[in-house]
Amino acid sequence: MSDETLPAFSSLNVGDQVAAREVEITRDTLVRYAAASGDFNPIHYNDAFAQQVGLPGVIAHGMLTMGIGASVIEEWAGAGNIADFQARFTRPVPVPALESAHVSVTAVVGALDHELQQARIDVTVTFEGAKVLGKAQAIVDCA
Repeated sequence: MSDETLPAFSSLNVGDQVAAREVEITRDTLVRYAAASGDFNPIHYNDAFAQQVGLPGVIAHGMLTMGIGASVIEEWAGAGNIADFQARFTRPVPVPALESAHVSVTAVVGALDHELQQARIDVTVTFEGAKVLGKAQAIVDCA
């Protein structure tokens, strides 16, 4: 936690949008994420395998998508100020071989805990207009 970068609790209101970003995911992104995470499941790099198991093609790692959502909040809240982050994977993000996938992330104040000086941030991550994370929420410490 960094006291110097804590969001000001008194400036937050339920419903405020605190962050938003568009993020491009390419096959190169998937290769780099696989190397960093150690997740070399072929659904993340082999179209034939992915289709064989019922997917539309190669898909992004769920934890990559979740990490993208968390990174948008951390950029706003400051490094180390997210006390908790949870989400469910609801839809895959297909990543075409020679093109890219674009996900949109928005973060809105969902609730404020005056006693603990924390904000619940509701995160929406969409691909082609559909949510790819369900009940994505972060708890952020505030000053």
